[in-house]
Amino acid sequence: AGAIVGTYVMFTKNAPPDAEIPEFPAASVLSTLFFWQVLLLVSLVPACGHTEDADIAEAVARNNAQAQRVVDALRNSGVAAKDIQTSNFSLWSYQTTDPVTGENTGMKYAVDNTVYVTVRDLSKLGKLLDTAIGAGANNINSIQFDVSDKTAALTEARQKAVESATNLADELAGMAGVTLGDIQTISYMDYQPMPYYGYGMGGGGGAAVSAEAAPINPGQIQLSVNVSVVYEIK
Repeated sequence: AGAIVGTYVMFTKNAPPDAEIPEFPAASVLSTLFFWQVLLLVSLVPACGHTEDADIAEAVARNNAQAQRVVDALRNSGVAAKDIQTSNFSLWSYQTTDPVTGENTGMKYAVDNTVYVTVRDLSKLGKLLDTAIGAGANNINSIQFDVSDKTAALTEARQKAVESATNLADELAGMAGVTLGDIQTISYMDYQPMPYYGYGMGGGGGAAVSAEAAPINPGQIQLSVNVSVVYEIK
């Protein structure tokens, strides 16, 4: 479904070459398209496995095994290989201290391996989150929702914006008793959907999880376009 939420139009009039033309803002027509169909959406889920150990080789080995378990569990749950992408692998060290004396007790090594998972069937999203956690993911945050194909929606929004600009220009010209001339300029900008919902959890991965899938509510995604039109007045 779509809705026009606001419009205004400016006209320019022919003037002698030496006349001073004041500066006015361009006409602006805002057409906002609301997506009500959840099936149009996909979700991007960053799942991270974090391990620490005093031995660097052991920290990396444990993390590798943990990350592979998560990927295998997601693949076995129906997620395609193309929808699982490693986005980060990091290794760093830090000094450990005795909590009582504050003295240095040695070094520890921490490893993170993060994969982005694209979930195309949102009815399975909650269950896939539980699956990833059960397999060892111990950091999931900033889930993002997006539209799988924006082409048709943006085309409709642009069409409605231009139609609204044309109708409003004709209406204002008639009220002012003038005739519209040629279009002088047209400018266009679209606004992509912004992620607005997050789901985060930390702690140990691989533990038993609830039999109930995590409740996830994708809601709506809004796309909008702004078309600016400047007309000449005859």
